[in-house]
Amino acid sequence: MVSAPSAFSARREGSPWATCRDFLAERISAPWVLACTAFAAYTAISVMRFLRVDSASWDLGIFEQVIRHYAHFEAPVSDIKGVGYNILGDHFSPILVVIGPLYRLFPSPITLLVTQSTLIALSVVPITRAAMESLGRFRGVAVGFSYAISWGIQCAVYFDFHEICFALPLLACALRRLLQHRWRAAALWSLPLVFVKEDLGTTVAAIGLYIFLFGEKKIGAFLAGFGSAAFACVTFVFIPAMNNDGKYAYWDKLDGDSGLGLHDLSNFFLEGTLVKITTLFMLLWITGFVALRSPLSLLLVPTLGWRFISHEKNYWGTDWHYSAVLMPILFAALINGLCLLKRSRRAWLQRYAANAVSAVLAISITLSGQFPFKSLTEPETYRTSDLARSTEKVIPLIREGSTVETSGGILSHLTGRARVFWVGGTGNIKPDFIVVDLAGWNPAPDGNFTGYAQNAHPGTTYTTVFHDRNYVVLRRSAPM
Repeated sequence: MVSAPSAFSARREGSPWATCRDFLAERISAPWVLACTAFAAYTAISVMRFLRVDSASWDLGIFEQVIRHYAHFEAPVSDIKGVGYNILGDHFSPILVVIGPLYRLFPSPITLLVTQSTLIALSVVPITRAAMESLGRFRGVAVGFSYAISWGIQCAVYFDFHEICFALPLLACALRRLLQHRWRAAALWSLPLVFVKEDLGTTVAAIGLYIFLFGEKKIGAFLAGFGSAAFACVTFVFIPAMNNDGKYAYWDKLDGDSGLGLHDLSNFFLEGTLVKITTLFMLLWITGFVALRSPLSLLLVPTLGWRFISHEKNYWGTDWHYSAVLMPILFAALINGLCLLKRSRRAWLQRYAANAVSAVLAISITLSGQFPFKSLTEPETYRTSDLARSTEKVIPLIREGSTVETSGGILSHLTGRARVFWVGGTGNIKPDFIVVDLAGWNPAPDGNFTGYAQNAHPGTTYTTVFHDRNYVVLRRSAPM
C-alpha cells in the first residue's frame, strides 16, 4: 500500500526553495558547466600572458584606445594606427561600443580580455545544447568540450583581443536554430553579425542562402539580400568615407594595388598552396571530416574565400584569430553530418558515425598539446617574468596624460594612462616619452639612444631616465 504524501512534503515541493532548486537545476547544466570551465581557462591564458608582457600588444592597445573613447562618448580614435585615426575607417565594428560602460567601471586592458573570454565561453552553450539535442547527453557534451578546446578558439584567446569574439556566440545561436529548422530565429541571431566586422556580411548572406535552399524562401532571400547589401554599403561607402585615404584599405590585400583581385583567382592555387591545404586539412580534421557531409559546411566559404585569395600570408595559416569564426560552423556541421550519416544506407558510414565523436574528442585533446592550452600546465605561465618586472618599473615613470612613442608588449600597458603612438607614427607631435623595447626594437645598436630620439624628432632634447636590459626610457626636456 502506497501512503499519500504528507502535508509537510507537499508544502516542501511547492516551496520557494523547491522552485529555486528546479530553476537552478535546469540552468546549471552540462553546457553551462562547460562554459564556466572554458571561461576560466580562456581568462587564465589571456590574462597571465598579459601580466607576463608576453602578448603581441598591438591589437589590444588599439582596441583599448578605441573602447576608452567610446566609454567617454567620443569618436573611436586609435593613435596607434595613426594620429587621430578613426577606427571605423579601418574596420566596421560598432558593436565594440557595448564594452564602453564596462570599461568605464574597470578601465584596464584586462577588462577587454575578460570580456572576450566571456563571449567565447558563451558560444559553448548553444553548440553543446545543439549536440545534446541531436546526439544525446554524453556524446553532446563530448562535442561541446571538443568545440571549447578547438585550436581555432585557442588561437583566438591567445591573440590578445579582437572584435570577432562577438561573432562566436551570435553564430553559435544562429547555427543551433538552423539545426532546429527555426528559420526566423536563425535569421534574427544572424543580423547583428554585420555590426561585428564588415566581412561577416558575406557570412550573413551565406546563412540567408542556406535558409532559402533548405527552409523559408522569403526569410532566406531577405537575409541574403541584407547581408550582401550591408557588406557592399560598408566596404564601398561607409569605410571609405571614414578613411583618411578615402578607400577600403583591405582591397589591396586581395590583389596588391590593382583592386579587388577578381581577375586573378589563380592566386588561390598558386600562392601558399601548401599552407592553405594544411589549414583546410586542420579545419576538417577536427570534425573527423564529418563536417563535409553537411551542407552547413558551405558557410565556411565566405571566410576561407577572402583569406585564401588574399596576398596576405598571415591569413592563410592556423595562427592568430582568423579561424575562430569557423569553429561554430564546423561543429554545427559536425552535428548535422553525424545525424545524416546515421541515416545512411551504407553500414560502414553508420559505424563511422557511431565512433566519430570519440575520434573528434581524441583529436581535440591531442591538438591541445600543440596549441596555447598547453601553457596552462606549465609553471612558468604563473610566474612573474623578468620583462614584467622591468615593465612595472617603467610604467610609473610615464606621466598620466603624457604622449608616448613605443612598440612591443609594453604598448597596451601604457594606453590606459597616456596617449600612445606606434614608433614613427607621431606625425608632428613631439612625444613626451620614448620607450624603447630592446627585445623587439632597438633603433640605436651603438647605444646612442638620445641621439636617435633627437634625430627622429628634430628640435627636441631627450634624456635617458631608465635603462635596463629590456627597456630604455627617454624623456623630452622642456624647451629653454
